[in-house]
Amino acid sequence: MELLLKAWDLIRHINDYLELWVQQYPVAVYGILFAIIFAETGLVVTPFLPGDSLLFAVGAISARPEMGMNVWVVSLVILVAAILGDSVNYWIGRHLSQWLMRKFPRLVKQSHIDKTNAFFIKYGGKTLIIARFVPIVRTFAPFVAGSGRMDYSKFMFYNVVGAILWVVLIIPAGYFFGGLPVVRQNFELVVIGIIIVSLIPGLIGVLQARRAGKRAAIDTPAGGSD
Repeated sequence: MELLLKAWDLIRHINDYLELWVQQYPVAVYGILFAIIFAETGLVVTPFLPGDSLLFAVGAISARPEMGMNVWVVSLVILVAAILGDSVNYWIGRHLSQWLMRKFPRLVKQSHIDKTNAFFIKYGGKTLIIARFVPIVRTFAPFVAGSGRMDYSKFMFYNVVGAILWVVLIIPAGYFFGGLPVVRQNFELVVIGIIIVSLIPGLIGVLQARRAGKRAAIDTPAGGSD
């Protein structure tokens, strides 16, 4: 619980934390960002780390010349971390899925797996692209793809496309809008708004999957098929 509270504090005040890291560790900050994104996408037990909000904050900080963060370098660092993270997560799911679900039931929750499966049922491989913009699902999509033994070349195609779209859409959004006075003064509310908007597709996908499941149960004869 304490770890989750610290993660929530990091997410809510990500702009302040990132500004502090850039000031104190102007070079090492790129490694810090790589580690966070890699862990959030690659380690199935850390879905609570910041993703979308961190990328938005990175864009906002990069837009401030006095901070000295190169937007092109940081974008490349995050892109590589996102691709490698999903790749590692795929192989973890392929070889360790059942063990992790038994070992860390509070982190690798069946409900998270079900939510991600709902996306795969609805969108197929494109789930890996859509999941980039959905917290929790972003972490579990490559894990589920691996445990389901999705063809690796097909997985990598969606992995790379999704990572590129994630980086080129969210970081520029932060770059161009993060510096607005109203955004800087209410950054915590903006972060919460990003999280809420990101969760909407996931909730819709789960509700639609459940509705489809109920319809299938109703349409199935009580005795089953012959």
